[in-house]
Amino acid sequence: MLTLKNPNGLARAVVALLAGNIFFDVLLGLVEARWLMADAMPYTFDPAVFGSVDLNVAYGMSFTLFVATVVVFIIWFHRLRQNAEVWAGDLQGRKPGWAIGGWFVPIGNIWIPRVIAVDIWRASRRQPYAADGARELTLLNVWWVFWIADWVVDRVGTLLYKGADTPEAYDDAAAWSLAGYAVNLVAAVLAILVVRRLTSMQHAKATGMIPAAQ
Repeated sequence: MLTLKNPNGLARAVVALLAGNIFFDVLLGLVEARWLMADAMPYTFDPAVFGSVDLNVAYGMSFTLFVATVVVFIIWFHRLRQNAEVWAGDLQGRKPGWAIGGWFVPIGNIWIPRVIAVDIWRASRRQPYAADGARELTLLNVWWVFWIADWVVDRVGTLLYKGADTPEAYDDAAAWSLAGYAVNLVAAVLAILVVRRLTSMQHAKATGMIPAAQ
């Protein structure tokens, strides 16, 4: 028998991890900006601004935090998908397992998770079978656009770094990397809003409360 599972604790963990990612986006984005302005790669942060932190340590911490965020976010996403099955299983276009596996399908991960998120959204509102309201899915769609944009910009920056063999090429790669931090920051902020909104909707529906920020 299907039962509802409380997503609130997971949501708080996701929000905290995303906030940590935003912190590192700002921190490492400033490093890239400094590199571009100084035309040289700094090996440590300016102690007057950041404290004496080795760049390798900072990048390592950022990557570890990113992996943790991905893991906890997908667990949270899967839990919401399970709850959606309880409320409106017939509206769900894919089985709950796709809420995990869909993120790892090459090419398919460009749209599969977004489709699942929309199905979850509809099941989580008070009237799952009602037509979508005007601009109801705007937050979800804008977040997804920035998530895809972040993926593209990050890949371009990585490829440029791998092929860079002149100072100008490194500057171009750094510029794309800086843009990547900016796009990722916006995507993280939007992800926080999506997490809070969907969690609020499910909590309100499960408890009979008036949903927040609807």
